[in-house]
Amino acid sequence: MRLSDAITRLPRPFDTPRGDEAVAACGDLDAPTRDLVHATAACSPYLAGLIQREAAWLPEAVTDVSSALADALTPPKGDMQTIKTELRRSKRRIALLAALADLGGAWSLEEVTGALTRLADMACDAALSAALALQVKRGKLPDDDPGLFVLAMGKMGAFELNYSSDVDLICLFDETRHDAADYAMVRKACVKAVQDMCAALSDLTPDGYVFRTDLRLRPDPAVTPVVLSTGAAERYYESLGRTWERAAFIKARPCAGNIAAGAAFLEDLSPFVWRRHLDFAAVQDAHDMRLAIRAHKGTGGPITLPGHNMKLGRGGIREIEFFTQTRQLIAGGRDASLRMRETVPGLRQLAVKGWVPEQIADTLADHYRFARTVEHRVQMVRDAQTHTLPSNDEGFERLAAMMDMDRSALEAELTHRLSEVHGETEGFFAPARPDPAPALTLDPAMQARWRSYPALRSTRGAALFDRIEPVLLARLADSAKPDEALAAFDGFLAGLPAGVQLFALFEANPQLVDLLVDITATSPALARYLSRNAGVLDAVIGGSFFEPWPGQDALTVDAAAKLAAAADYEAKLDTIRAWAKEWHFRIGVHHLRQLTTAREAGAQYSDLARAALRALWPEVQTHFARRHGPPPGRGAAIIGMGSLGAGQLTAQSDLDLIVIYDAEGHDQSDGPRPLNTRAYYAKLTQALITAVTTQTAQGRLYEADMRLRPSGNQGPVATSWAAYQTYQENEAWLWEHLALVRASCVAGPDSLVRDIHGLRARILSTPREGADVVTQLRDMRDRIASAKAPDGLWDAKIGAGRLQDIELLAQAGIVMTGHDGSQVRDGLLACVAAGLLDDAGAQSLADIYEMLWRVQMVTRLIGSAPADDGRVGEGGMAVFLRALEQLSAEDAEAALHRAHTTSAALIAAALDR
Repeated sequence: MRLSDAITRLPRPFDTPRGDEAVAACGDLDAPTRDLVHATAACSPYLAGLIQREAAWLPEAVTDVSSALADALTPPKGDMQTIKTELRRSKRRIALLAALADLGGAWSLEEVTGALTRLADMACDAALSAALALQVKRGKLPDDDPGLFVLAMGKMGAFELNYSSDVDLICLFDETRHDAADYAMVRKACVKAVQDMCAALSDLTPDGYVFRTDLRLRPDPAVTPVVLSTGAAERYYESLGRTWERAAFIKARPCAGNIAAGAAFLEDLSPFVWRRHLDFAAVQDAHDMRLAIRAHKGTGGPITLPGHNMKLGRGGIREIEFFTQTRQLIAGGRDASLRMRETVPGLRQLAVKGWVPEQIADTLADHYRFARTVEHRVQMVRDAQTHTLPSNDEGFERLAAMMDMDRSALEAELTHRLSEVHGETEGFFAPARPDPAPALTLDPAMQARWRSYPALRSTRGAALFDRIEPVLLARLADSAKPDEALAAFDGFLAGLPAGVQLFALFEANPQLVDLLVDITATSPALARYLSRNAGVLDAVIGGSFFEPWPGQDALTVDAAAKLAAAADYEAKLDTIRAWAKEWHFRIGVHHLRQLTTAREAGAQYSDLARAALRALWPEVQTHFARRHGPPPGRGAAIIGMGSLGAGQLTAQSDLDLIVIYDAEGHDQSDGPRPLNTRAYYAKLTQALITAVTTQTAQGRLYEADMRLRPSGNQGPVATSWAAYQTYQENEAWLWEHLALVRASCVAGPDSLVRDIHGLRARILSTPREGADVVTQLRDMRDRIASAKAPDGLWDAKIGAGRLQDIELLAQAGIVMTGHDGSQVRDGLLACVAAGLLDDAGAQSLADIYEMLWRVQMVTRLIGSAPADDGRVGEGGMAVFLRALEQLSAEDAEAALHRAHTTSAALIAAALDR
């Protein structure tokens, strides 16, 4: 690129004679470039000096800027003294080239800061390499790669260096590469190498300096050496790391030394920086940090332009950076796309994901660019590490000339932009709050004991709760039964292990208070669940909580992606549980708030369970294969039985599973520790059950029941395909064929899944003697009735004429007729074809089944039925009445009694024919 071809603006000359001297020193320049050089030198004594010093180089450099930049960024060779000299020359040339391209409008802000940052990267790496080579030469290191790396922090990490930036660095080495006996020697040599690197960059020589270096961002800099081991750093951040350090690592990247080791360290540190749940507590931490900086630097006063700090003052650059980084900290743990080092792209991505209104993001980005431009002009004057506006008339006139603006217009624009930034960011960190109304007293004794609960024992948790308590109590007081609602909320609060994050979430998102009150006053089960898993509320704020249901396939893809990103097998088990809990909570809330029907919610619970199993099963097999080899033969398939197989689960359903494998004649697996095929698949199945049912830090995924496999608990946990075929065709009882009606494959190899479905179709289509089926079904009903009585009128599942009874009749209809289908309505139509029911009877049973299903779904969602020790309050009873389409509890109970009686009579008549 020829510089003159890209010039779009010029500064206004401030000191014409100085500009004349600079142009005269440069010799032959084309007219546009000559004008730019003249105006630049006339505005900046520092740049005028660079022009004079590089006068012989400049004419050729401006004819091919890209080549000149590449040459200046080429790492120098030679001894340390030569490298120091060469780096200073590169600094002069890049600083001059970037200044001309900046002032002339030939480069964007990102190109300017990018060139300066690339210089810093090259300089750090070249100086460190030379310093390490010196340590090797002196016999202090075995080789020049001790695992030492340099992390660029702050503006350098984000490729946002300004003209007079110092470079913030953290230097670490990977101690695992060395024997313990060599640790002290290696660390000492690394410390000396880093000290030499910093001296090479920051020493002021006749050739100037390259960059001032700052190593104080390392852990506990007052007492730690300039180089720490990665293990020591990780232990510090895990135990003592603060929010400002998390924010600092948003911009961190390895820039010198062993880049791979640096990248691995940042990956290991990711859980410290990016919390799993939405982190609204970071807002208060960031605000406290802002106030501390203002107090320390004296920048907290009103906006007055003379001497105003463009970086730290009100409305300055740091305000926009804090605004962006804090939002990233809040949501970046859930959404990796928000983990951007650069400020403007970070703002834009926050807007794309809905965390910042697009207009505010655009406004702040525009103000940020303008503020950085002004900052650069201030620093260009004398290469001073300053961010303050001039404090006298001459300085403002010079700045206006560099901006090619009238001074009064510049001052007006500065005032407007700084004020607008302050208004937008201050409202985020410290929103104006009305004088708090005194909290209501609904139950003095109960409210008094809240301060003893774990969630309010910390000073910070108690302070946050004090701020949201009036709103919470007002919402509770407005509920239909305030006493019941308060008691339910008390149970929720008592079970909450910690409160800072949740209370900060409520303070930042008051609309969640309504949801919390609704849940606690209506569903004790959801409230208990929420107290143990408060992080699921993140999905309400940060996800697609109220968007249409994505379906099983999309859920599987989403779950698989999250599992693939988890670091190890244990992390995968935690990940699938956290993922499933959020979706499970979403289904429950949608059902509770009548956004979905009971039938839709049942299908969604089933979709979720199937997706979790489909995503988890390959991970279980891969983990198992590391020790015992891949599955021999075709592999294994998971069959869902009962409600899972039929695609209708409740909020508390366990999973009825069968595992079928086909070894295809293989005797054993091929792995480090091979197993015979029967033992292999038995242990693999047990690994699956463990992965599903074991308690981890995120709880249990599901309860699983394997009793529907051939021979029940007496048989092997995994059944071979050949044995399963033989058993189903020759040995299975009628009840096992009835169970096949609701069976479907959840996961497994396509060919095996097709074979299993084919066997199911053949078994169910085999002609049977209707009278024999009816006789056996009557015996089954008698055994069930004697084994377990219904748990009262509100028990929708067990008992004559209830869900299980209707399901058995429907399954018998399909077995008798060979009709295709797995749903109750399919089976009732088959009963009509078999002569067990007439059309009216089938329709009546189908309607009763749907009503009882709605009751069952509510019972499992709320956690109890109305008759269960009076635990269902007014809110819960209202949900039951909606399910039964009744106005009172008495009407509901009468409707249930009629339904049970009618259904039982229809089934008895069908089996007596």
